Amino acid sequence: MPVITFANTKGGAGKTTAVLLLATELARMGYRVSVLDADPQHWITRWYETSEGLLGKRLNVVPYVTMNSIDRQLAEEKARADFVLIDLPGSRSSLLAKAVGHADYVLIPVQGSAMDAQGGANVIELLQYLEDKANIRIRHSVVLTRVNAMVTTRAMNAVKDLLAARRVHLLPTVIGERAAFRDIFGCGGTLYSMDPRRVSNLDKAQENAHAMAIDVLRQMAIPATASATVLRKVA
Repeated sequence: MPVITFANTKGGAGKTTAVLLLATELARMGYRVSVLDADPQHWITRWYETSEGLLGKRLNVVPYVTMNSIDRQLAEEKARADFVLIDLPGSRSSLLAKAVGHADYVLIPVQGSAMDAQGGANVIELLQYLEDKANIRIRHSVVLTRVNAMVTTRAMNAVKDLLAARRVHLLPTVIGERAAFRDIFGCGGTLYSMDPRRVSNLDKAQENAHAMAIDVLRQMAIPATASATVLRKVA
């Protein structure tokens, strides 16, 4: 089953938020999703402990994934899930190389800053190395995160120019700076279980997450209308 690795060697790039949004949206579509939590902050595990059961058995989070355990845990989850998502630490490590090597698709979250762009560039360089030295080509995209639709900064434009110069695919949908994306880690649940009276523009956050998930499916050449059953047969 497809493995999607989320990677940026700089912490705070919005990586775990992107993992959570994609995982819950795919589960809402009917797919069985497993998340391997290799981030030492364990935010996705903490969220899951307060939210378990909201998506039935369609979403599972495996905590405390390490360099020594990832091969076994990945094999176990691939046998039971339609998608396996890997949330990595925001640093350079041998775990990064191994998780990227296992991926069918790598998503690189980047905020509009030079430091985030460099962290993303480190991942892109690793992907290029795998292609040049081992003839392993892994589809990958950058997704811009925490984007304020009302503000276009010089740094954000610089990031876009850098990606264009390197011919790196940029996911059409950006992850906006939205209250729901921040609050979901504190209150648990999903974008569809939150109280719209307490979270501003919740409908826009839901639309944003859905559009991002559709973009990812398209990049993996999986029709957005494909059912989980069809995906299992193809795999």
